[in-house]
Amino acid sequence: MNGPQISWLPDGRRLHMNHGPIDLIVEAFGEPAEVRAAYEQAADRFRTILEELVTELTELRRPSTHGRLRRFAGSTARRMEAACARLAGDFLTPMAAVAGAVADEMLADMITGRALDRAYVNDGGDIATHLAPGQSMNAAVAGTGHGFSDRITIDAASPVRGIATSGWRGRSFSLGIADAVTVLARTGAAADAAATVIANAVDLPGHPAVKRQPACELAPDSDLGQRKVTVEVGRLSADEITAALEAGLSVADDLRRRGLIEGAALFLAGEAKVCGISTINPALRERTLEELNA
Repeated sequence: MNGPQISWLPDGRRLHMNHGPIDLIVEAFGEPAEVRAAYEQAADRFRTILEELVTELTELRRPSTHGRLRRFAGSTARRMEAACARLAGDFLTPMAAVAGAVADEMLADMITGRALDRAYVNDGGDIATHLAPGQSMNAAVAGTGHGFSDRITIDAASPVRGIATSGWRGRSFSLGIADAVTVLARTGAAADAAATVIANAVDLPGHPAVKRQPACELAPDSDLGQRKVTVEVGRLSADEITAALEAGLSVADDLRRRGLIEGAALFLAGEAKVCGISTINPALRERTLEELNA
C-alpha cells in the first residue's frame, strides 16, 4: 500500500486525499488565508489517520454493545464506537461508521482555529459539513439508476452536519436489499451507522430472487464474517418492494423519534420512501407527500 497521496483536483479548489481505502474530497470556503491554513491542517491530519485506525483494527471489527463504550486510543475509533454503540442491536461493529467518522475527524481538524464560511469532507459519499452562521450548503440525494436525483439545502440553523449512504449496490456489504439509503444526521459517523442499520432492514428474508453469500467469501477480513450479504436482487413485485421499503422506513422512523437521525430517503427498484421531510427541498417534499409515501 502506498503512503498518503494529497493533490489538487483540476479545478484548483478541492483537495483529493487518498491512502489505502480512504479516499477524500475536501473543500473549504472563506478568506483565502483561512482556507489555505485549513487545507494545511487537513493534510497534516490525513497523514496519520489510517495508521491510527490500523493499530486498533482487530477490536474495531468486534461488535459494539448498546450503551457501553470501549476505550479506544484513537479519536476516530472513538467516534466510530460512539455512533455504533447507540444503535447496536443484533450485530453492529464500529466499522459501520468508519467512513463517516473519518470525515468527521478530518473536518474537526480542518476547522480548528479557523474562521471558515463553509467546509466539507466527502469520504466516498459519506460527508461531514461545517456551516458558519447564516451559511448553507446544497447536496444531492444520490440517484440509483432510476432517475431519482434531487437536491436538498442544509442551512446553519439545521442540526444536520452529516450525510451518508448505504445499500447493497455500494462499496460496502449490506444484509438488506436497498439500492441505497441516504441518511441525514448530526454527524457523519451517526449518519453512516444509521444508513447501515436502515439499509439492512430494507429486506425480504428468504426471498428466492435475492442471492446472498457469506461476507468472508467475498472479503476474508470482513467484520461480518459468515453473515450472508446481498450480492444480487432479482425481479420483485410491487407489493414486495413496498413491504421491504416499509420495513426499513419503520426503523428509520424509530431512529428519528429517538433523535438519532434527522431524516432518511430509502430506495429500492425505482421506488422510494422518506422520513424527516422537513429537511428536503420543497419540490421533493411535494413529491414525497403525493407520490413517494402514497
